[in-house]
Amino acid sequence: MVSIVVPTYNESSNVLEVCKRVMSAMDGYDFEIIFVDDSTDHTPAVLEDLSHQYSFVKYEHRETEKGLATAVLRGFALAQGDVLAVMDADLQHPPEMLPAMMQGIEEGNADLVIPSRFIPGGDDGGLRWHRKVISAVARYIGKFALKRLRKINDPTSGYFVFRREVIENVTLKPVGWKILIEILARGNYAKVIEIPYKFQMRNAGESKMSLREQWHYIKHIFRLVFSSHEDRRFYVFLLIGLSGVALNLIIYDSLFYFGVNPVLSSALGGALPILNGFIWNDRITWKGDKNEKLLLRATKYVITSLAGVGVSVLAFILFYSVLKVDHLLAQFCGIVIATFWNYTINRLWTWRKKEAFLSDHLTT
Repeated sequence: MVSIVVPTYNESSNVLEVCKRVMSAMDGYDFEIIFVDDSTDHTPAVLEDLSHQYSFVKYEHRETEKGLATAVLRGFALAQGDVLAVMDADLQHPPEMLPAMMQGIEEGNADLVIPSRFIPGGDDGGLRWHRKVISAVARYIGKFALKRLRKINDPTSGYFVFRREVIENVTLKPVGWKILIEILARGNYAKVIEIPYKFQMRNAGESKMSLREQWHYIKHIFRLVFSSHEDRRFYVFLLIGLSGVALNLIIYDSLFYFGVNPVLSSALGGALPILNGFIWNDRITWKGDKNEKLLLRATKYVITSLAGVGVSVLAFILFYSVLKVDHLLAQFCGIVIATFWNYTINRLWTWRKKEAFLSDHLTT
């Protein structure tokens, strides 16, 4: 069975059309539509009539709880199917896409299928220009912050289908309106398929987008970052690195002030904070990944960091001597480039077993 979860808020003008189009699209499938309704208009009465008219329609009207995120979770709890789908009630998510989505599950052996607006054949033309800007910003914030979102073209979509196993034994804690990023960040899946689709204009009613929902999205991203060891580790590394950056710039500027050659000042400014960085990264950033002896970890870290100093100096020479950038800005650019070098090599080498490094390398 396929359980199609549809959260509704004042969508009385759309729910009948949703039922008719889903019924037509899903002909031949065993399916149910579950409306979880928070409406303040007469939508519950319409849903009550539909539940009597169509055996595949179920609904629950909530009086004490509101919000799209909790509505979808409640729909999952009510669902009987082994495949779950989520779609909006405003028909911007065309029900006619459901068979192609199911084909990805059945024939493509996917765990999760996402209709995407941002692959060849897709289109987000159903959004006004300011909504497109908001959507793009939200999408790239998520992709930058969370590693598991980076290979997904449309991670903020509200339309998707997945096997129930993806969320079994997973505690979902979504905030706001982007349920998919919660499932992508926390779910258990091996294969995701994206298929192109064209986002439609709203059929009737008003958009639920608001500044409050955008704030909820930012809160959601922060919550997911801090609950993910892999994503949180990078930001902890950056915070520890800030103390090294401050020390680096102080040492460099002091030496430059007293007439030391700028290239030598840059090298000394990068080399001296290494010990500080190893101690804190070993104790905090990679606390649970100490697969080798302390001395070997320290040696690898020093080698990586010294190579990072070389990367920083080369970048400094490029910006200062070749591009004629101000010396402090050139030093800062070198630090940024070296930071990404240091994090990547330390993650793959210093605090990882050899077989894990080879696995990552071969996968990449």
